[in-house]
Amino acid sequence: MSSVALDVPEETLIALKLDAASAAGELRLAAAVKLYELGRLSSGAAAALAGVPRVVFLAKLGELGASALRQSEAELVEDLRRA
Repeated sequence: MSSVALDVPEETLIALKLDAASAAGELRLAAAVKLYELGRLSSGAAAALAGVPRVVFLAKLGELGASALRQSEAELVEDLRRA
């Protein structure tokens, strides 16, 4: 596994009310969610980045206001029409 260092201002930790270890986990999850939303990572790869099982990652998506579905509304309507 590779390691990436990220400097986080102390003010950010204070604003988040987190210690460095907790902030690291939250930042990993936030990055994983965004990269998943952008289609850059699969749900499995994003879960690995977040350090959680895939099913937990998918549950976290909803908690964070992100959709587990990548299809647009038009694509979903088309899929229903074909069914």
